[in-house]
Order: sequence, then structure tokens, then C-alpha cells
Amino acid sequence: MKNKKLILFICIVLVIIAGGGIGVTALLFNHPFNVSKPTFIYIDENDNTDSVLVKLETQLNASTLTGFKMLIRLNGYTVRTGAYRLAAEQNTLTAYRLLSHGHQTPVKLIVPSVRTIGQLSRTVARQIMADSASISTLLTDSLYCDSLGYTRETIASLFLPNTYEVYWNMTAQGFIARMQKEHARFWDKNRRAKASEIGLTPTEVSTLASIVEEETANRAEKPTIAGLYLNRLRIGMPLQADPTVKFALQDFGLKRILYKHLETESAYNTYKHPGLPPGPIRIPSIEGIESVLNYAPHNYLYMCAKEDFSGTHNFAATLAEHQVNARRYQAALNRMR
Repeated sequence: MKNKKLILFICIVLVIIAGGGIGVTALLFNHPFNVSKPTFIYIDENDNTDSVLVKLETQLNASTLTGFKMLIRLNGYTVRTGAYRLAAEQNTLTAYRLLSHGHQTPVKLIVPSVRTIGQLSRTVARQIMADSASISTLLTDSLYCDSLGYTRETIASLFLPNTYEVYWNMTAQGFIARMQKEHARFWDKNRRAKASEIGLTPTEVSTLASIVEEETANRAEKPTIAGLYLNRLRIGMPLQADPTVKFALQDFGLKRILYKHLETESAYNTYKHPGLPPGPIRIPSIEGIESVLNYAPHNYLYMCAKEDFSGTHNFAATLAEHQVNARRYQAALNRMR
């Protein structure tokens, strides 16, 4: 019915044009938006017709919306949420059809590598319509996580830091559903086979990758550190990873791990509890995950920060070799005092 009305309206306009009704024509085919470049307007679930008109006027500096209002009166307008890209060259009729038909423009969604679900929720919410509370509420709900095949501790392994093309009016549930699809696409038969070969599940790979990434930002070292921790897991040796202690304390700015910190009672404290922690201590990057799946084979069991403070490490196969490296690093620290 609405389409018939629009066709009728256009026919009337054409008749008016033929009769010299240039004023009415201008209302429909003018270019009302005074913007120097294509601009997005974001229409959310709280918007109504009036608020959409206000956004067109204030955000796109519309010179007149008379033609737009005329189209609404004749053909109606149902508010459709989304991100709409409008440019100066668009006329009133094309803008009306864009908004009324819900022809929104995809936007870029950057899923970051962060330490907590709260940080993830806030970062994602700044990029889509869903708010941080709705995302966080789902991801911290034990029953909901269980329905996805995760726990509150392992849910971070669902996410793969990357840039995705999405529609802005994505809900919290829609966001998580999209991440499930991306996770399934990433964890193909080849990667699952590699994980199985080293005796880990995809979630455990992500957990180990999160520790590796907290240990170093050096790309070349990541496979070596992954191999070191895999060596420890194979022989039942505690990981003794300092980043897991920081996570247990939720003190990510801690500069030095002291003996008192090692006594922290937490399942994440890999000094007290052998094996992997209950889940990732951050959302690991794809590079971090690949460093575990393609770890460097060697016999190292120990590592110590290099005495040149480069952020890289000296590796050792025996405790005696490790103690030599540790003394060099301690001496370098003492010289700085």
C-alpha cells in the first residue's frame, strides 16, 4: 500500500513538473545536506520520527526538511535502526528511501586484545548500538556462557581480535553470535588438528597464548616461549608464569613479583597450581594463538629477562644455566640503582 502511495506521489510530482511546478520539485530533488564529506547518522532504538529529523538537521546541517516531511506525511515512515551514510550529493527523495527502507551502511568493528571482559564490552559498545552493560551481563552470566559451551573463566577464548564488517544496530546477542561464527571459521580442521597434536583444546591453546602474550611483545620470541611452556606442561612442571600472578591479583601494573605475591591463593597462580590456569588471562591475538600452534621445538625450561633491558629473554635448558642468566640480569638492575 505504501509503495502504491509513493508511486502515486511521484506521478503527481511529474504532473506538477510538466505544469511548471518547479517549487515542489525542488523539495524532492534538492540537495539539503551541507556536509563536506559523507557523514554517518546513527539511529537507535530510542529514536522516533522527530528525533531522526533533528539528527538530519543538526548532524548533516540540512538546509530544509520540508520535502522529507512531505514524504513522511504521504507515505509514512517507520524508524529503522542503523548507521546511515549520507552525502551532500544525495537529494531528499533518495535520503528518504534510504532511511525508510533501512538501507544502512556496514561499519568496521575492531575487536581488541584486552585483559578483561569489562574492557572488551566497553570497547565494542563504543562501535555498535548495543551498550556495554548488555554485553557484559551476558558474558558474565554462568548459564549463558554454559549455553555457548564455555564457562565465565573460558569465555574470553571465544573472541578473536580482528577488524570485522558489521551492521551498527547489532545487539549484544547478535555480536556474540557473530563471534561464534568467526571462531568456528578460524578453528578449522587444520588448526584443530595442530591443537590436538600438542595435546590441547582450542580453549587451552588460547589460554596458553594469553600467557605468552603477557610475557613478551616480541613477535620472534613468542613461538619460543610457547615451546618452553609446552615443555613444562609435558613433564608436569609448574608454569610459574608471573603474568598469571598479576591476573590473580588483578594488578596489571605490578612491576616486580615478590615472594609474598607468589603466596596468593588463586587457581590462576601457576606457582602454586600446576597446569594451565582456568582460562585466558587476556584475549590473545591471532598471532599469539598461531605462536602456540606453531611453537618452536627446543629443550628450554627456563627464561629470564635479558640484561640489556630490550624486553627479550635469555633461555636455558637447566636450572644452573638459568641461574647464571638471572645473576646477569640482577647485576644489571643493581648497576641502575
